[in-house]
Amino acid sequence: MNDDLPADVPDEALVATLRLVLVPGVGPITRKALVDHFGSAAAVLAASPKDLQQVQGVGPKLSHKIVAAPDDVDIEKELKLCQENNITILTESHPDYPQMLREIHDPPGVLFVLGKLVPQDSLSVAIVGTRHATQYGIQQAERLAAGLARAGYTVVSGLARGIDSAAHRGALSAGGRTIAVLGSGVLDVYPPENKDLADEIKNHGAVVSEAAPLVPPISSMFPQRNRIITGISLGVIVVEAADRSGAILSAQHATEQGREVFAVPGRVDSRASHGCHRLIRDGAKLVESVDDVLEELGPLVKATPTEDGRIVRHPAELQLTTQEQTVLNAVGEQATSIDDIVAASRLPVSRVLSTISVLEMRRLIRRLSGNSVTRV
Repeated sequence: MNDDLPADVPDEALVATLRLVLVPGVGPITRKALVDHFGSAAAVLAASPKDLQQVQGVGPKLSHKIVAAPDDVDIEKELKLCQENNITILTESHPDYPQMLREIHDPPGVLFVLGKLVPQDSLSVAIVGTRHATQYGIQQAERLAAGLARAGYTVVSGLARGIDSAAHRGALSAGGRTIAVLGSGVLDVYPPENKDLADEIKNHGAVVSEAAPLVPPISSMFPQRNRIITGISLGVIVVEAADRSGAILSAQHATEQGREVFAVPGRVDSRASHGCHRLIRDGAKLVESVDDVLEELGPLVKATPTEDGRIVRHPAELQLTTQEQTVLNAVGEQATSIDDIVAASRLPVSRVLSTISVLEMRRLIRRLSGNSVTRV
């Protein structure tokens, strides 16, 4: 019923997982506790109310809702809706489900995805901040997102007004990938003025939610979605945030999940910067440029295989053209002269020089004194 499901996972497992996560009152922690206890979603649904109540967090009322789920939850309707709208359903067993998200203590049981998640997205950085952003904040979010995108990272945010929208736009403007995690279903984009932005994102990344596609925005869902934003990211950059805000909550999630936390300083008399300054005082890394982020994340990046079998050491290598890869391959770990690169690549000098400039911008090589370059 779902072509994106791996061959070793039957449709029955997907149906059972969907049915369980759509039971009102079964949140991510309770779902995980139930599945850990009974072994599978199907086994949970087959259990008696008495047995279900052996699991912490499950009382008489919830246990009876779970038992009634096969009759009360219309899974066929949800599956048909997803098929008609090209929505992929990812369970934790699906190979496209983000590995880092599996490792948090309360992973979503399913993700509804418009667009596509790809292996490159394991190299993601979140950018979050206030909905009431200043022009300074908008500029910084766009600048940092564009720099991360050019360096090969996927930019993750929540599609909200203000900083989130600026982060998505910055990544798209640089030709990079971006992921929007919603606090509503993927077919009920909030805020509504970001519908066109969401459409652009799904063509250059993905729009993701753990809520069923037509679920409207609910205030309680937004704190929940913040743990997904940070859970799929190596780190989170906070750009403008009040002392008590969703962005600060995201930073707390990141700390609990073992992710890096970064903060952009602002004006000392700007309320929008108070949260960032507090994070910096509490140990978050101060960010002035994208280099501050890349320097901190560098040691965390593992060698990543590409679809053609290459092993890359830097995320920016995933975005190289054939010509750029050829020139990069000609650069050694030690100083390599331009003449040697021209000879090894068999490209005209003018092309080699222009390509070196691109590779420098992507921070893959650096110029040395004289007519030579080296790998970063």
